[in-house]
Amino acid sequence: MTELLREKTLAEFGRLLEIMDELRTKCPWDKEQTWESLRTLTIEETYELADAIVSQNADGIREELGDLMLHIVFYAKIGDEQKAFTLLEVLEKINHKLKFRHPHIFGDVKVTDAREVEHNWEKLKLKEGKKKTVLGGIPDSLPALIKAYRIQDKARGIGFDWDHKEQVWDKVKEELAELEDEMMQQENQAAIEAEFGDVFFSLINAARLYGINPENALEKTNLKFISRFNYLEEKTLQQGMNLREMTVEEMDVYWNEAKDLNT
Repeated sequence: MTELLREKTLAEFGRLLEIMDELRTKCPWDKEQTWESLRTLTIEETYELADAIVSQNADGIREELGDLMLHIVFYAKIGDEQKAFTLLEVLEKINHKLKFRHPHIFGDVKVTDAREVEHNWEKLKLKEGKKKTVLGGIPDSLPALIKAYRIQDKARGIGFDWDHKEQVWDKVKEELAELEDEMMQQENQAAIEAEFGDVFFSLINAARLYGINPENALEKTNLKFISRFNYLEEKTLQQGMNLREMTVEEMDVYWNEAKDLNT
């Protein structure tokens, strides 16, 4: 970042703080907000950012980052009003944390690759005393798919992982066989559910080992299905037909058209 751009950025950030002060004083809606009332809105904004990232929408990412920055300033403003903390303390804390957790940049520690950086990161987090176990920092409220990925990634951070990524496929096949066995018996629904969970967990592990984010991969498949299904629905309406009255074979004609169009 050039010095001029840095100065302009800091000036705009200062203007955001001034706007926040004025909104909190004069706007009836902004005056009523609390940490709790903002929470669900922040979650929504985070998902909107995630959508923009998945769709590779740079303009959308830029806009959603601004919305999230507003929320950060808003939370800090409330914290200041309650004399709980200030935005300055927030910035000081994250700056100190980043320098402490990057001793290979700001200290004398030597690393050879990104994996070693992650390994050191987890050790430093334990040293800070904020969590007593390797998995202790994973939020309980994370969606299960993301949580599974984070569990496996953190376990990898301290060396608990396959020696070779190809080994994971034996585990996937093992879990699939156990699931099939339970489903063939059709006796214990709880056991079937447990085996489904094991299959998902092993597939998420495989995705991680091959450098694929399973949440992003699944969302792209969701969007692809929605696009193809919308094409199918649109075509059937144009033909004066009703999806509920069509056979699967008739639907497949338009579905395959959508696939050929790469929708």
